[in-house]
Amino acid sequence: MAISPYQAVWLIALFDLPTDTPEARRAYTSFRKQLLKSGFKMLQYSVYARYCPSEEKAKVHHNRIQRVLPPDGEVRVMSLTDAQFAKMKIFHGKTRGAPERVPDQIEMF
Repeated sequence: MAISPYQAVWLIALFDLPTDTPEARRAYTSFRKQLLKSGFKMLQYSVYARYCPSEEKAKVHHNRIQRVLPPDGEVRVMSLTDAQFAKMKIFHGKTRGAPERVPDQIEMF
């Protein structure tokens, strides 16, 4: 059964974290590694995205982000339906790039 592009969700994490001290850099690195471990992919510096087949799965990852928040800085998390995410236009200089495709994977939780 195919997942509807209106039920599937892209979870976007945007963050602005300090890196001015060794402790702050460790917190930044730890947070970034936790995002990668949770299946997020870097879209741009400090902007990571993860495909979730449902809102319920997105909530699991949203809660994971909340648990690993660094002590300083700002983290924002937003959800877009797959249909909304597919409308994103990506420009590389003067050439339009292709958006990220939905991964061919099955999640078991």
